[in-house]
Amino acid sequence: MNTATSPASPIVIATRESRLALWQAEHVQARLQRLGHAVELLGMTTKGDQILDRSLSKVGGKGLFVKELEVALEEGRAHIAVHSLKDVPMELPEGFVLACVMEREDPRDAFVSPHYATLADLPRGATVGTSSLRRQVLLQAQRPDLKIAPLRGNLDTRLRKLDEGHYDAIVLAAAGLKRLGLDERIRCAFETEDMLPAAGQGALGIEVRADRTDLIAALAPLVHQPTWLVVAAERAVSRSMGGSCSMPLAAHGVWHGDELHLQAAWGDLDGQLALVQVDDHAKVATLAEAEALGEAVAAQLRASGARTATAGHS
Repeated sequence: MNTATSPASPIVIATRESRLALWQAEHVQARLQRLGHAVELLGMTTKGDQILDRSLSKVGGKGLFVKELEVALEEGRAHIAVHSLKDVPMELPEGFVLACVMEREDPRDAFVSPHYATLADLPRGATVGTSSLRRQVLLQAQRPDLKIAPLRGNLDTRLRKLDEGHYDAIVLAAAGLKRLGLDERIRCAFETEDMLPAAGQGALGIEVRADRTDLIAALAPLVHQPTWLVVAAERAVSRSMGGSCSMPLAAHGVWHGDELHLQAAWGDLDGQLALVQVDDHAKVATLAEAEALGEAVAAQLRASGARTATAGHS
């Protein structure tokens, strides 16, 4: 099927219909419109949005948030899909590529609570809401006395459940709260040494069909190369570990001059093994070099006792 758009025809963005997903799509729409492109949105509901009674790790992973968008790209109903990069599987289906990574928002996790200012202020046995296995092991490493309870739904739903008293506190990505103007809900942002972020957290990625070189060229002005190199290294850690939302794994990089410093952490959900943390650094100028650093960090994790998904721990 030939789905190429003529210069005058609009670029159609496939997007989930949550308030945050729409903000992200509209942000990309506005950037492309300023470059002279006509842009329309195609709102969609994904299986990840529909299945709220089970954790993602039990129903197919974060790919549930992107599959329907990829079908729309494949069928030509849409041309690009805007994702929170931490929701994008480490391996894209054949025929699809990540065409653009935009400048990162705050990558940290946020502590959100109506009554307590910090994690340390929570009383013993308090209930903290998150469905992220990464956040669960990192929280338990700091406060093993806390009860970690599942928390699904879009950002507004999670905040409503907190406000209704189901939790004493919840942990959310700071980026989403800031993008929706909900900064006042952040009681404090965790320092990355205490709560290492997920690979790609805070960054937006744009997916297209691999054969759409015209769209890849159109998106080039939106690329933020320093962010892309960092998240490529982070995602390489996860890919090398067989990582998905069923693995309690964190990876986060920061620049020091032309050197990329990459930290990673792996936790044991059963609590039998200590938290494994490693870090490494290298001069990085290309995606291949970034991915090599990520693979080296993953190798150090395994050497320090972390188990890969294929090793039967998921």
